[in-house]
Amino acid sequence: MGIEPAVGRLLLRCLWAAISAALVTGCMTSRVEESKNAATGLAPGESVVILATSYHRGKATEEDFVSCVNDAVQSGDGKVRVTPQQQFIDALFPWFEPRTAPQSADALPELLARPGVAERIEAQGVRYLVWLDGTTEKTSGGGSLSCAVGPGGGGCFGLTWWEDDASYDAAVWDLRRQSNAGSVSADVHGTSMIPALIIPVPLIARTQSAACRDMAQQLRQFIHGPEVGS
Repeated sequence: MGIEPAVGRLLLRCLWAAISAALVTGCMTSRVEESKNAATGLAPGESVVILATSYHRGKATEEDFVSCVNDAVQSGDGKVRVTPQQQFIDALFPWFEPRTAPQSADALPELLARPGVAERIEAQGVRYLVWLDGTTEKTSGGGSLSCAVGPGGGGCFGLTWWEDDASYDAAVWDLRRQSNAGSVSADVHGTSMIPALIIPVPLIARTQSAACRDMAQQLRQFIHGPEVGS
């Protein structure tokens, strides 16, 4: 009989952990913004290519984020035809190799003015170049978590937490008009935690995945939509 109250308290704590899990899993805030300089659209046979910013500018945009946006843009409602980035880089050799690639979309006009560059791009059917920049970073954290094993078993106790900020920008360059069509930005802030009462329960806010989803959805609308505004 003396064990039952302890079991009851343990069940209540586990129930509270489950409720917390349901709340914290969705603990993310997101903001998506768009600035458009000109009407956009894709003709039959036209595509976009999505590239990361050059490493010359410092921190390179993560490859997994670029791959995620590539996949997401060409799926779902309003999907966009995407030219594989390596195919584009090979066709434009050597102008988009790591050591010779433009450092930003602002440097594209000079590159497009070189003999043969515009013709190679047209042969690929690429209408828009989307230039991704940004990172996912841990901004803060705290708490403590300890685990131990003894003769009667083991377990973990405590709570640790951290915050991540996924902030990305996409410059969209119209290669046919040789002009800056505008930009899209996605910023997602999330809090993750691992509470433990014997068993750790990871509650992870997947900010980069959410930023990828938001960025891809807005890019699809941006490229297909004719509206001009900010």
